[in-house]
Amino acid sequence: MPQLYELKTVFSERGNLTVFEDIIPGPIQRVFYIYQAGNQVRAGHRHHKAWNALVCVSGSCRVYNHNGRREEHFLLDNPRKCLVLQPEDWHTMGEFTNDAILLVVSNQLYDVNDYIDEPYPALTGSVQAELAEVS
Repeated sequence: MPQLYELKTVFSERGNLTVFEDIIPGPIQRVFYIYQAGNQVRAGHRHHKAWNALVCVSGSCRVYNHNGRREEHFLLDNPRKCLVLQPEDWHTMGEFTNDAILLVVSNQLYDVNDYIDEPYPALTGSVQAELAEVS
């Protein structure tokens, strides 16, 4: 089940400092970011092992999640918001603003065999339409 966290932030006239620690289990193995995504829908998968933490460090984007029991949408529009996705969480990201930079932190190295592309049954019609655009 996804969890939305408010990251600890120290505010200062010299600039703000936001801390990412003790959010996902195990050591951080991989970090990547998505930018200049426009109207594209990204992801469309879940994992066997990987936990991922998503932070939109600039701009905003929406994340759709389905964990086999529940569908949810999240708006990441603040660099203090961190959405943690467990391996069971089938997700897509979209509605990126022009200035969006989505940072993804994972506890696993990239492994094509860790990806499960098949969505859970009973997805909403809007998500099925988004997936048709990705294909």
